[in-house]
Amino acid sequence: MPYAAACALLLTLPVLPVQPGWSAQPAGQDRPSFYAEGVPGAVLRDTLAVTNRGTRPLTVRLRATGLPVALPGTALRIPARTRAEVPFTLTVPPDAVPGDRPATIVVRAADGRESTVRLLLRIGGPRLAALTVEHVAVRSGRITYELVNRGTTVLVPRLAVRADGVLGTALDRAPRTLPVRLPPGARLKLDEPWTDRPALDAVTVRLTVTASGGARATGTASARFVPWRTAAGTTAGALLLAATPVAMRRRRRRTEAELPCAEVEST
Repeated sequence: MPYAAACALLLTLPVLPVQPGWSAQPAGQDRPSFYAEGVPGAVLRDTLAVTNRGTRPLTVRLRATGLPVALPGTALRIPARTRAEVPFTLTVPPDAVPGDRPATIVVRAADGRESTVRLLLRIGGPRLAALTVEHVAVRSGRITYELVNRGTTVLVPRLAVRADGVLGTALDRAPRTLPVRLPPGARLKLDEPWTDRPALDAVTVRLTVTASGGARATGTASARFVPWRTAAGTTAGALLLAATPVAMRRRRRRTEAELPCAEVEST
């Protein structure tokens, strides 16, 4: 780990003026927080300053949240009236998507007091808006489907629904914005109500999803709707028609077997 064996640089503060307490902030002038820019895989370096203005030594513990920040150890002892400059590294994750990522470096004293220094990382790279619509199905009065963000930007999708059948258009809903936000790489299961579906038809359902940045995808599914009584009657009729020729052949053979044999006399 870079800087793992590095020691904090200790700088003695002037005797006057001396203020009680301690503080943590980015090293340098007029920096209330850290800001860094880099592409995936980059290793960035900066320095944290922890100042002990008191008259007694100060021991603090360091930790980072939100991003892979490598600090030189977790505990730091700072003499009285001394500033410790702590170098650290930040590695941009190789699979990071472009955009802003927040993080923090937390400094905690033995008495429980904490000082949090914010860090904002801006990740560079191409911004791509892409998505897919998968596993479309019609079940129990609902159209179920999944949206997958295949790009590098957060998407707010818009959905249009259409179903065309043998008897014409069965469903046509104009595009509307869905109340969801889809981060890069996320998969979300959704459903669309369809309570007024046709009683008798064979349809193709088409979902069209769009989002800002040019993202567009479609998903389809087929469904057949047949009334239960009609289906039962049709099945029974088909079985009856199929059984009729067999029954007629059996009856003919039984009739022929019951007829008396004719006697033939020779002359």
